[in-house]
Amino acid sequence: MRVHTGASAPPPVLRASACLLRRRERFVPAALHNAAAMKVIVNVDGGARGNPGPAAAACVLRSPDGEILGEHAQLLGTVTNNVAEYRALLLGLARAQELGADDVEVIGDSELIAKQVQGVYKVRHAAMRPLYLQAMQALRQFEHWSIRTVPRAQNADADALVNAALDQAAASS
Repeated sequence: MRVHTGASAPPPVLRASACLLRRRERFVPAALHNAAAMKVIVNVDGGARGNPGPAAAACVLRSPDGEILGEHAQLLGTVTNNVAEYRALLLGLARAQELGADDVEVIGDSELIAKQVQGVYKVRHAAMRPLYLQAMQALRQFEHWSIRTVPRAQNADADALVNAALDQAAASS
């Protein structure tokens, strides 16, 4: 690269680059050229066969236009259904953060988890408190977040991942 030191105009390539940079800074909102500025919709589900029993957590991450950004499932060993639901929430939030999301919309079928995170229900079970605190800490990493519940049929993709993980674990044992 040549360094311009004289009074004449800089070489055309440098002039074009400087012009593009000025336009970009002037006309493109900061959120659009900040790669981390993005919204991710995270469907989460956890399930245990037996309560407690063999359990799994899963999440499906999508862009706002519905494009699947990732699908993840994790076997949890023997835990309760509510623990599996919290672990699914934590899995989904971790994956959204890895993608660089700064705005997450969490969708699940557990009213208990959603209402506890929203502050509507108290966390009364001592074993659930650490998971709740981890979830709240994870949510604070995002500029904006929301959580809501849907019927299980509207959370079918995450539910299917949980069941597939549990079926595979049962078949291999």
